[in-house]
Amino acid sequence: MLKTNINKLRVLGLLEGISYLLLLGVCMPLKYLMDIPEPTSYVGMAHGILFIAYCLWVIIVAVEVKWGFGKIFWALLASLLPFGTFLADVWLFKPEKSQ
Repeated sequence: MLKTNINKLRVLGLLEGISYLLLLGVCMPLKYLMDIPEPTSYVGMAHGILFIAYCLWVIIVAVEVKWGFGKIFWALLASLLPFGTFLADVWLFKPEKSQ
């Protein structure tokens, strides 16, 4: 499954999206509502690493597949929005799977 760069990007997008939702939906409420800050540092660090890897991999795939500026813009913007990477997988990355 991870033989092509586009499939690696899809997996990174999935992991980055899950880490973002965990950070926003679980860790932040634990930190601010229940005064338990520890999970935020671990999940936050993992999310930061996955975010950087996702952005770098978008650039790698864009150069390899020769994406236009618009597609690069939407793929990078997806990493900033909750559920964005899941939508990017369906709308931007899936059609490239056959290449």
